[in-house]
Amino acid sequence: MQTNQKKSCCTPQRQQSISEIRKRRNQVTASHTSHPYKNMKYLSGGTFIMGADLNEGYSSDAEGPKRPVTVEPFYISPYTVTNEQFRVFVQETGYETDAEKYGWSFVFHLLVSKKTAKTVKEIAPQTPWWWVVKGASWQCPEGPDSTIDSRLDHPVVHISWNDAIAYCSWSDCRLPTEAEWEYAARGGLQSARYPWGDELLPNGEHRCNIWQGTFPHENTNEDGYISTAPVHTFPPNGFGLYNMVGNVWEWCASSFYPHSHHEDYLKVKAMRGGSFLCHASYCNRYRNAARSSNTADSSASNIGFRCVMSKEKRMLS
Repeated sequence: MQTNQKKSCCTPQRQQSISEIRKRRNQVTASHTSHPYKNMKYLSGGTFIMGADLNEGYSSDAEGPKRPVTVEPFYISPYTVTNEQFRVFVQETGYETDAEKYGWSFVFHLLVSKKTAKTVKEIAPQTPWWWVVKGASWQCPEGPDSTIDSRLDHPVVHISWNDAIAYCSWSDCRLPTEAEWEYAARGGLQSARYPWGDELLPNGEHRCNIWQGTFPHENTNEDGYISTAPVHTFPPNGFGLYNMVGNVWEWCASSFYPHSHHEDYLKVKAMRGGSFLCHASYCNRYRNAARSSNTADSSASNIGFRCVMSKEKRMLS
């Protein structure tokens, strides 16, 4: 079993060859008979200021400089894909996720039961809070003794980029580009740090599901959630979109430029939004402009996705 940990604490990586990734892409092509995203929000597009000043985040993430970017009109789901929605996809197609094919996925250490902890033989190098848990997958988020039965309205996790692409193909949708994602996250606010403005806690109110306490050993649960929260938790942004930051990382269609070159572009995909594990002391990537990345086959207990659709595609659906 090979693992290759990136420098970020955010999400750990599997290590996989280009040829293996090509074999796994677009495994499901059958379209769903009725579109599952009738509640998508229409965004009119336009020019917005993308990115952040260089002192906002990590230089290696290449968030800056701020620059005007234009996006075309598109539709976007107000929520990340839920466990219930992904379960329907699997029931109709028999799809097997990358985590299920590998037989393991990365789980944050505090979420693992004492029983499962005894079976853990490997942790991610440099970030020992990520454990390699056999049997962890979207159906068993913390390992084989866990279930999603009480979390059907939570975001599906342990989803690789390959898995997200397969779901989008089935549902006749696609993943957002980074520009579309950031335009949507900003909710009509120009250059704001968060989807609701520049203050993390306006009037002392929690607006997203992130870490409170001392990372990675104590989460004080001040926002009400130790792990994922239901997808409709917290007020939506100006576009009516929920949890654009925090909760789970969201895959984007885009490769992680400018850091992925040549054949690497097949391996390294952009992710946006941060997750319930982000904390200012270690990872402040729960901002509109924050970026991260992972390989296309990687999965963990804080990685999910949401779907978009072009205006023209929606008109034909």
